[in-house]
Amino acid sequence: MGFKMGIVGLPNVGKSTLFNALTKTAAAQAANFPFCTIEPNVGEVAVPDERLERLAAIAGSKEIIPTRMTFVDIAGLVKGASKGEGLGNQFLANIREVDAIAHVLRCFEDGDVTHVEGRVDPVADAETIETELMIADLESLEKRLANIQRKINSGDKQAKEDARLMLAAKEALEAGRPARTVTVADDDRKAWNMLQLLTAKPVLYVCNVEEESAASGNSKSEAVAKMAAEQGAGTVVISAKIEEEISQLDAEEAEMFLGEMGLEEAGLDRLIRAGHDLLGLQTYFTVGPKEARAWTIRKGTLAPAAAGVIHGDFERGFIRAETVAYDDYVAYKGEAGAKEAGKFRVEGKTYEVKDGDVLHFLFNA
Repeated sequence: MGFKMGIVGLPNVGKSTLFNALTKTAAAQAANFPFCTIEPNVGEVAVPDERLERLAAIAGSKEIIPTRMTFVDIAGLVKGASKGEGLGNQFLANIREVDAIAHVLRCFEDGDVTHVEGRVDPVADAETIETELMIADLESLEKRLANIQRKINSGDKQAKEDARLMLAAKEALEAGRPARTVTVADDDRKAWNMLQLLTAKPVLYVCNVEEESAASGNSKSEAVAKMAAEQGAGTVVISAKIEEEISQLDAEEAEMFLGEMGLEEAGLDRLIRAGHDLLGLQTYFTVGPKEARAWTIRKGTLAPAAAGVIHGDFERGFIRAETVAYDDYVAYKGEAGAKEAGKFRVEGKTYEVKDGDVLHFLFNA
C-alpha cells in the first residue's frame, strides 16, 4: 500500500516545479501564470530505502522492487474557491481523492515571479487555503444535516450517529478550527472517514525557499514552522529549483551537487519520510533470490492484514508469519544466520508487524 498526496497551494508558489522534480517528468507544465495546471497531473515515484538494497545484496536478489508513492499536482487555488471562483469546484473535487495534503507555500522573494495576492506571506497563504476548505466543509455539512433530518426524526440509528459526528465537525469549523482537530473515537473512525471532509485530511506544509536557504530555511519558513507546531502539522523545507536540477542528474552527480549545496539528502526523501510519519505508515520486506520487495502498511497492522497487501488470498488463508527483524537479518547475514542465532520467529494472527520486519507468509490457498 502506498499513499496519495495532493500538492496544493496558491498559483505560482512552485507546485508544478516541485511535481516535475519529484516525478522526474515534464508532464506538468511549470509556467509563470495562474492555472498552468488544469487537470490534476498524477505521478508515481519509488520510495527510496537503503535497507531494501542492503537486504537484496545479502540475499542475492535479482530484482529490487521499492514501494511507491503517488503525487497529485492539483490546480492552483484562489480566494473564493469554495464559491466556485477560479477552478474552485474542480480543486475541491480533486482534493477529496487524496490521503494527505501538501500545502506548498512560497517562502522566497522573486520579482520575476508574480504572486496572485501581490505579496509574499506564506502564513497568510496557508490561511487562505485553510479558510476555503473550511467553508466548503461547513456548507457540505449543513446540506447533509438538513437532508438526514427526516431519517433522524424517524428513529434511524445510523442517521443519528452520522449526525453526531457531523455536528462535532460543524462545531469545530464554526469555531475556526479544521475538522482534523476533532477527537474521534476508534469506533467512529470509519464513519468519520466516510464524511470525506477536506479539513479532516492530514496536512504537511512544504516551504519552497530560494536555493541559498535550502539547507537551513529562512525567516519565512520559520514562521510556517511555528504555525505548523501550533496546529500539530508537519513541515518540510525544500527548494523546488534545486530538486528540479537534481532530477536531471545521475546518482553520482546528484550526490556531489547535494554536497556542494550543504544538503545531506534530496528533498524527495525528506518529503516522503514526512508523509509516512503524517499518515502513520511503515515498511516491511519480503526477500529472496528472485526479488527483494518493500511493502507499505499502517502502523499497528496485524500480520494477516499485512499479508493481504500482497494478495487477498494471503489474508483469507493466513496460517502464520515467519519473521526476522531487519537489524538481525543484516547482522547475521540473512535468514539462515538469524535462525542459528535464535532470531528467527514464527508469529500468528495477533502479531503486530514492525517497521523493517523481513516476512514470509504461510497460507492456505
